[in-house]
Amino acid sequence: MTDSATGPRPSPGKEYRLLPHPDFPSGGITAITIAIDQKGSALVLRYTVEGALDQVRWPAPETSSRTDELWKHTCFEAFVGHPQAGYTEYNFSPSGAWASYFFDRYRDGMRPATWFEDPVVTSSFNGAFSLRAEIDLAMHLKEGASQLALSAVIKEADGTKSYWALAHAAGPPDFHNRDCFIATLPAPTGA
Repeated sequence: MTDSATGPRPSPGKEYRLLPHPDFPSGGITAITIAIDQKGSALVLRYTVEGALDQVRWPAPETSSRTDELWKHTCFEAFVGHPQAGYTEYNFSPSGAWASYFFDRYRDGMRPATWFEDPVVTSSFNGAFSLRAEIDLAMHLKEGASQLALSAVIKEADGTKSYWALAHAAGPPDFHNRDCFIATLPAPTGA
């Protein structure tokens, strides 16, 4: 479903395809899709990566914990835009590590976002790579957040990176740019 004023509206069971940034193509990844579901006020994101998975540097599994600078490696991201200028960034590593930050405005006022339960991050290989992340939207919805951006950074074995998103702004990859926030958060459902 698409709303011309707000962009694609996620709905339970809906799947979205990320686009590679034209200046940073992948050497072996052919597709990244994200399926969106809901559990009460939680948003469940299932990222699936297809292609030459052996060409990707997959972080080693570790205990799920808050970890900074995940975007420097293979990582999956979600950005939730708030009605004023602020937004929250979530990073999910295939290792199970995660991070979350709140920004007052574009790349300014960054601080850890700590007002929600820790995300649940799991991943598996079964012909394709799959990462499942569950994030608590209760505070976002209470504050009227509605915009959503979805993205991924894929670091390949030779160290090159490709950048994937629902939409890319002009210029170098920049997932913080509001031009990338083209999806709309779904309304809460019953638990």
